[in-house]
Amino acid sequence: MLEKERQFYAENLAEWLTRYPSKYVVVKGEELIGSFDTIEDALSEGAKRFSLEPFLVRRVQETKEDISIPALTLGILRANTSHPV
Repeated sequence: MLEKERQFYAENLAEWLTRYPSKYVVVKGEELIGSFDTIEDALSEGAKRFSLEPFLVRRVQETKEDISIPALTLGILRANTSHPV
């Protein structure tokens, strides 16, 4: 999931490090949707534009960080522990 978005992020990271250092970017497909100061702003814009469709939010930095699932972060989805995976 989000392979295209992760690849696009990786291909553009060097440029984005100079243009958007420490910002959060929203990527959909092979398109940069925008850069934001906070993860909340990035997730909000992504949810507004794409609803429940998957999109990537990642901080522009050289080290990797944990993956966030926007629908869970925003409370749109809730894990149901009564059903086994």
